[in-house]
Amino acid sequence: MNSLVVLIPVLPFIAAIIIGIGQLIGLLRGETSESTTAFIALWATSMSCLLAFTLLGTDLLHKNASSFLLGQWLSSETLSIDISFMTHGFSLVLAALFSLLLVIILRFSINYMHREIGFHRFFFVLSLFSSAMLLLILSGNAVGTFFGWKIAGLCSYLLILYVYNRPVAAINATRVFVTNRIGDASFILGISLSYAWTETTNWLNLRTAAEHLSTGEATGIAISFAIAAFAKSAQLPFTPWLARAIEGSTPSSTVFYGAVMIHAGVYLVCLLEPIFEKAPLAMALLVIIGGLTALYSYLVGLTQTDVKSCLAFAMSGQLGLLFIECGLGFWQFAKWHLCAHAIIRTYSFLTAPSLMHNVYENPIKPVSPVIAKQRWAYTASLQRFWLDQLTDWTLIRPIRRLAQDLSYFDDHVIDHLAGIPKPAINSISSLAELEERLISASLDNDNPSPSFSYSNGLIGKITETFASITHGFEDRVVLGGLGKGTINIGRKLGQSANKFELLVLRPRYLVLFVCITLSLAF
Repeated sequence: MNSLVVLIPVLPFIAAIIIGIGQLIGLLRGETSESTTAFIALWATSMSCLLAFTLLGTDLLHKNASSFLLGQWLSSETLSIDISFMTHGFSLVLAALFSLLLVIILRFSINYMHREIGFHRFFFVLSLFSSAMLLLILSGNAVGTFFGWKIAGLCSYLLILYVYNRPVAAINATRVFVTNRIGDASFILGISLSYAWTETTNWLNLRTAAEHLSTGEATGIAISFAIAAFAKSAQLPFTPWLARAIEGSTPSSTVFYGAVMIHAGVYLVCLLEPIFEKAPLAMALLVIIGGLTALYSYLVGLTQTDVKSCLAFAMSGQLGLLFIECGLGFWQFAKWHLCAHAIIRTYSFLTAPSLMHNVYENPIKPVSPVIAKQRWAYTASLQRFWLDQLTDWTLIRPIRRLAQDLSYFDDHVIDHLAGIPKPAINSISSLAELEERLISASLDNDNPSPSFSYSNGLIGKITETFASITHGFEDRVVLGGLGKGTINIGRKLGQSANKFELLVLRPRYLVLFVCITLSLAF
């Protein structure tokens, strides 16, 4: 029975591949194919849910082993990374619960996304996310968990950017993606420290080796993974990304930031319970960050004017309470709280579009007069305590400037050296044209002795001689052999290259590239 655990993340991945290839070759396109796409995605996730509950039942009957080893993925001296899955304990409970919630959200999405542009793309990404999230939960190795962690983050970016022609969606998706990369870097650091001090990346072995770690070593590992958890679960100072992430549709907001992915950080902390218990400083950090996030979310949530923003800050506040429970050592209570919160948030987000109908003639309870009279608190709450602006100043703007510098370097240096044609901006399409611009040479074949810029001195003469030889070679061999039409041919090739680039950036081809990349990764 333990071997069935492999199919739980694999089935949604297969569904994503089928939907992606079907859309790529034109079999799944338009309204007529919506039922086929929905059936493939829903059937695969439902089978994963059934398998998860089957394994959970056998685990409750004490029939399962603690893990299932599929094989070895990488081996280098003392480093050994296995493809393994956990088949016992809280991971299996969470896999069963999340797969059930994914089935409910998928079923809701079939009607909600009907006739939407990008219907098939939505179900492709949602199936891929289901596979990644189940891999994250069930993987018995930190590297496998990180694979799921990264793919789930990529899927969240794609669904925030679902309406990709909207500037707000593009900006918010990029902000969320950049912010979460800090957590990814901290996750990698945690894996590295775990291997350096315990010589293992297996979760079960790492939990067992926790008793042999010193307080300092346990603290280093725990804080690294704690920062990754804070970023993924929208704790301070990373909380602002959550309000931006709800730019996506209601089903994607539900699955990412209501029910499933937002709880990944808390799950990671619960998974490393023995290590955190050896690190009092890390436990205190969980309490402090969780408490500050809960207070921040409560105060900011009081002045929100739309239902999704209210739910976002209510959610981050509850996640702050979950981190407090973990930091105080109430691990079992935190696990039950996590499961209950995932169920409640699924219902809250799925019913958000009908909120106005549900709350009709049910007035909102006013806040305490003590808080209501604090004008400075009201202003700070409206501005979300300026945390978004602070994040923008310290993180986003430097990265944006770096991107602009790299883009400038690419356009003005790399493209010239590579000879990449850009006819839209009258760029260089041949080495001869580059030479003409750099040294003011003339490529007029009617003038057998083209005039160059003359210079004095040894360096100037050497440059002049080299330019003359190069120009003569091109004039007699390249341009003389093919004629002046070479430049025009280069420009046409450049136009064709640009058209090809626009073609491959279409969603169906991006789907193919994602499938190929993931296939190579696994």
